Amino acid sequence: MSIWGKAKLKAEELLGHAEQVYGESHGDAAAEIAGEAHVMEAEAEEEAEEKAERAEHRDEDGLAGSR
Repeated sequence: MSIWGKAKLKAEELLGHAEQVYGESHGDAAAEIAGEAHVMEAEAEEEAEEKAERAEHRDEDGLAGSR
């Protein structure tokens, strides 16, 4: 994943945290839940990208098995 992709995911996660805090402080349950959703989505996408990168590196090393 490129540096810009990582930065985008981190920004999305931070936006989610901000929205979640806003919802908590103003008693806005919808904003709080939307913030949680942003955070979870960004974390899941980041985790999926990391898994894909690890799998790619494993294939390059020849440790994925014979074909």
